[in-house]
Amino acid sequence: MGVTVHLPGLLRADAGGAAHLPVDVGPPAVLRDVLDTLVAEHPGLDRRIRDEQGRLRRYVNVFVNTDECRALGGLDTPVPEGADIRVLPSVAGG
Repeated sequence: MGVTVHLPGLLRADAGGAAHLPVDVGPPAVLRDVLDTLVAEHPGLDRRIRDEQGRLRRYVNVFVNTDECRALGGLDTPVPEGADIRVLPSVAGG
């Protein structure tokens, strides 16, 4: 089953400059499976997206299609065939 992971400019260097990466995972898939497959090919992304305990970093938001994963099931969020996964850094300031 194929999905597409979209990366912001800040993470593209860790993915060979790619903005969009196709990822193939076996169904049924959850977000953790997608990230595990992604970082197997691009290991530098793991430390940027997940912390030392394997959880999503506080300042990283991950969307499965239009839904933020923390509102669904976190890393256990189901990922449907053809989903768009967007990794976005949090924006703060004043």
